[in-house]
Amino acid sequence: MSRTAEVTRNTKETQIRVRVDLDGTGAAKVTTGVGFFDHMLESFARHGGIDVDIETKGDLHIDMHHTVEDTGIVLGQAIAKALDGFKGIRRFGHAYIPMDETLSRCAIDLSNRPYLIWKTEFRTPKVGDMDTELFKEFHHAFAMNLGACVHLETLYGANSHHIAESGFKALARALRQAVELDPKTLGQAPSTKGVL
Repeated sequence: MSRTAEVTRNTKETQIRVRVDLDGTGAAKVTTGVGFFDHMLESFARHGGIDVDIETKGDLHIDMHHTVEDTGIVLGQAIAKALDGFKGIRRFGHAYIPMDETLSRCAIDLSNRPYLIWKTEFRTPKVGDMDTELFKEFHHAFAMNLGACVHLETLYGANSHHIAESGFKALARALRQAVELDPKTLGQAPSTKGVL
């Protein structure tokens, strides 16, 4: 069973193409025009075990908001498409990720009932050139378009780079568990409803 998908989205603000392979090796080809964001998406792919090819051209002459949020939208849509109705997966995943002085926790439910609980604060307004407030925008867009209930919390930390990166890695590791095929589901959606 091939669990791959490609999604494109073109607006007056962004032009985005995302291709994913849920059963890849974590290979990443990412170009968004935002260096630190590229680094986070590459880390997400590596720790999620998901091959990603992301090409985003956004209105960076205005700011990074549309580029970051819209990439979250399309990445979420692509993974949802590859999951094909969430059939045969474990559905739930969780991870704790330490990074030096920082510890982040993520729990995810691929329930088709999107929600984001975000308990993360940054000490600085930017990491590199990227506004730290955009990390929540990405995670919200990703969760809503994937159909995932995501709880992401920084339990403690000081360095904004570490806080952002441990959060992305926690999301990736939790997602890696949740999308894993579970033979006990017999190819069905893991829900008493029979569908998600």
